[in-house]
Amino acid sequence: MKNLILKKLVIFGVGLIGGSVALALKKAGCTAQIIGVGRSSESLQTAVDLGVIDLASSNVAEALQGADIILIATPVAQTSAILHAIKPHLTTNTVITDAGSTKSDVLNCAQEILGAQFNQFVGGHPIAGAEKSGVAAATANLYRNKNVVLTPSPVTNPHAIQRVRELWQTCGANVSEMPAETHDGIFAAVSHLPHLLAFALVDEVASRKNAEQLFGFAASGFRDFTRIAGSHPEMWRDISLANKTALLGEITAYQKELSDLKQMLESEDSEALYTLFERASVARNNWTDTKKL
Repeated sequence: MKNLILKKLVIFGVGLIGGSVALALKKAGCTAQIIGVGRSSESLQTAVDLGVIDLASSNVAEALQGADIILIATPVAQTSAILHAIKPHLTTNTVITDAGSTKSDVLNCAQEILGAQFNQFVGGHPIAGAEKSGVAAATANLYRNKNVVLTPSPVTNPHAIQRVRELWQTCGANVSEMPAETHDGIFAAVSHLPHLLAFALVDEVASRKNAEQLFGFAASGFRDFTRIAGSHPEMWRDISLANKTALLGEITAYQKELSDLKQMLESEDSEALYTLFERASVARNNWTDTKKL
């Protein structure tokens, strides 16, 4: 764990993600002043009352004065408005980063809005979360041994990258770097598509006339598969639209897999079904065994 030297951190969006950063830094002994900025004064006051942040502010200029790092931890669709709001108040020493689940759109947005100050922006994505949202769900251990991906551009200041790396390492995370396009392709497959499938399955079951009966008999398999359907609707709407191209490709690939399964069932091809199930089972078990190492 790095010993982060930080005087002032400003967090836009003090919910599960931003709030957990604040709590992790406090637990690690970081003495930085942590300022929260957000749309809901009630939520910000809750963050103050819970000791997650030191101060809530609705004045962007005042909040950013003397800030070392700005963390944008809101749904990705809010990024543009926040960047416009902070740009007039940035100094050459201010590092800006985000925690959004899509990166190409965020970097393009930052480049367009920040202009010459784009080299101070470091795209970031913590691979951690929960189906519950809001600051009350924040925890100091959310990022412990979890992956955080940084997606700097070729022009990003190396000092800014190092500052953001140290921020997440202080939270207990394992930090890696990759191009934004690579990131978006990976997470369309292993994160964004599973969320869409979970939302779709729950919505389909809930729309049936006997939904109450179906939910009444649903057990651990349904619960485990659909857990992420309890996630933040606004956040996942924004992620889906922001990563539309990669996600559409993943949906097409999954529809092909379902079509193949349907054909196997229709033709009662037990050997093909067994082969597919065995292949998937081995891949899943190998993955979980690797994660335990």
